Amino acid sequence: MYTFDHDLFLALNFDGGPQLDRIMLALSGTTMWLPLYALILWLVWRRTGWRGLAVFTAAMIAALALSDMVSGIFKHNGLLGGLLPGFEPRPRPMFTPSLEGLAITPDSLHALRRITPDALAAAGYTGDWAVHVPPEAVSGRYGTVSAHAATIVALAVLSAPAVRRRWFPLLMVLCTAAICYSRIYLGKHFPMDLVWGSLVGAALGRAAYAVYRRFGGSAAAE
Repeated sequence: MYTFDHDLFLALNFDGGPQLDRIMLALSGTTMWLPLYALILWLVWRRTGWRGLAVFTAAMIAALALSDMVSGIFKHNGLLGGLLPGFEPRPRPMFTPSLEGLAITPDSLHALRRITPDALAAAGYTGDWAVHVPPEAVSGRYGTVSAHAATIVALAVLSAPAVRRRWFPLLMVLCTAAICYSRIYLGKHFPMDLVWGSLVGAALGRAAYAVYRRFGGSAAAE
């Protein structure tokens, strides 16, 4: 599976230049998506009123927080990061030496990624990276499970049946695809990291929707 996952990642990851780098960094961030959250809350309020909105907001916060925490279990970080001490986390693509044809450890590659291109050239390394990673995207060592995929899928699974607009599922699919692809472009996740994250998010989003239906009032239960 990892061979296929590596090949698919390399087929999707490329250097699109500074402008595309900035777009992907924005898609992978938080600020750009605040209008989406505002739209969802407004649509829920219009359909269910203040009580439904309050319950939905609580369910959404819980689903997103749990998605992040459960994903952290497999990366040994966050509040639940110590639950699986025997689990060996998978390095991010940017820290996977085999993709670069290097016989070094992921920690050594992690250190190299944090060195500026000028410093690398001064040290005698002039080769091109196989994995494109904008300098601003270099981050933590481990990628499985993707918290970004988990949170956006949890939001989609919770909000689509709550909003009940014909166009809304397509909007959430497009948003999910944009966020997930940005993680590949930035060298942060393999495709399977995103699949596992999506499964986590789908389960938690479904559970959150069940809570919303139970306590959100008659409009939420319709």
